[in-house]
Amino acid sequence: MLGQLDVDADRQLMRVLIVEDDASMAASLERGLSAEGYVVDVANDGVRGLAAALDVNYDAIILDIMLPGRNGFAVVAALRAAGQATPVLMLTAKDGEWDQAEALDAGADDYVTKPFSYLVLLARLRALLRRSSAQLSALLIVGDLRVDVASHRCWRGEAEVELTPREFDLLSYLMLRPGTAVSKVELVDHIWEGGFDADTNVVEVYISYLRRKIDIPYGRASIETVRGIGYRLVAEGP
Repeated sequence: MLGQLDVDADRQLMRVLIVEDDASMAASLERGLSAEGYVVDVANDGVRGLAAALDVNYDAIILDIMLPGRNGFAVVAALRAAGQATPVLMLTAKDGEWDQAEALDAGADDYVTKPFSYLVLLARLRALLRRSSAQLSALLIVGDLRVDVASHRCWRGEAEVELTPREFDLLSYLMLRPGTAVSKVELVDHIWEGGFDADTNVVEVYISYLRRKIDIPYGRASIETVRGIGYRLVAEGP
């Protein structure tokens, strides 16, 4: 099984949430983005969309304005009020200048007007993701553990640690949320694209690999097991 897990180890996965109540449009976007290599979740109303966006660490959100339960303006405003900085691409009415202005004022990062070209939407999404990536620090630091995202290099103190692509992605994801308990299911979904029927055993295997590389040789215990949930990365001093 581990041999199968390494097939896509060098892929950089991006997870996108689509919040759209038009089932046909949502399905079309899901198919198109999945074909482009994105991991895609769909919510069909504003209440479910907001809950999903607050629960999962998405790389981007495609959000319609006219939604049942809670409209797009309210959803993006609630996300920003909660400190959620995920890039939001909003779908607005054709020639709706007021909608577009309100979308940006509420906290959306960009918009496309309906009806829209899929190629334009895809280009806008890629641009949002590039800008978001550029805003992230290329260097992640937790205690004396450092990761350079751009060069895929890792250090414990002054010693460089060699990691496989999958180990690197797992460690980087934990380092983006230091001190936070991250569930095994979330790790499977984000690092392995949810492609193993939520088999969380694979997470345990790779956590063990990481501990043998970044903790045990240096007398550290920075990857903590949170019983019944998953794992937490903490700053562990010398």
